[in-house]
Amino acid sequence: MDPEQLFFYIFCGLLGLLLGSFFNVVIYRYQAGVSIIRPRSYCPHCKHTLQALDLVPVFSYLVLRGRCRYCRAAIPFRYAAVELLSAFLLLGTFHHFGCTVELLKYGPVLFVLLIVSFIDLDIQKIPNLFVGMIFLWALLWQLLNPVLSWTEALLGFLAGGGVTLIIALVTRGGMGGGDIKLLAALGFLAGWFQLILIFFIAVFLGAIVGLIVIAVQRKGGKTPIPFGPFIAAGYAIVLFWGDQIWAFYLNTFIK
Repeated sequence: MDPEQLFFYIFCGLLGLLLGSFFNVVIYRYQAGVSIIRPRSYCPHCKHTLQALDLVPVFSYLVLRGRCRYCRAAIPFRYAAVELLSAFLLLGTFHHFGCTVELLKYGPVLFVLLIVSFIDLDIQKIPNLFVGMIFLWALLWQLLNPVLSWTEALLGFLAGGGVTLIIALVTRGGMGGGDIKLLAALGFLAGWFQLILIFFIAVFLGAIVGLIVIAVQRKGGKTPIPFGPFIAAGYAIVLFWGDQIWAFYLNTFIK
């Protein structure tokens, strides 16, 4: 690895951590109905304003041993997890696409999906605001620098919204409205062909996690499991490895 490439990897990692810290603010304050700009960051327990040394991504969590400096209340590990996931997503996108227009196109989508996933985990809801952001971003790229034909994009939108709506009706609430809208937006971005893979990966991952939760908690399958994080994971997997997965499937099962 040459020094210039190493510099970009380090830069992406640090930028991802910083963005992850901001995403934590968005996730928390959206649910609290508070502005993401003001007031300054504060402890959700004692409301003390946090200082710069309290806000260093991951490092502050480790130094403070997962507790608020002022009231010693526990800080959930998920805050550090969001920061780390944000860094990994940016590093992965840079590693896959390099310094290209695709980095600019897909990085923000993955970040919005990260925010959506944690909100869905908290309140079992995918906000229209963030789904709309993904759709408008996809529409902008479709207008300015299209990768898909309009037919492919629209079929992806219809497949994501229409087919999953039918599934939701048949399963009587097996999928929520937010899941349907999110799949429609991602279908417009990725196209109908890749949407098929996104959906089946999401269902597969959701089924595995669901079985694990049932086995651990022994609640007879009544524990609600949000589907948004699995849709997000499915999209990320297809973005990075979709072509290889399709090639493996076609070479293995269709000859």
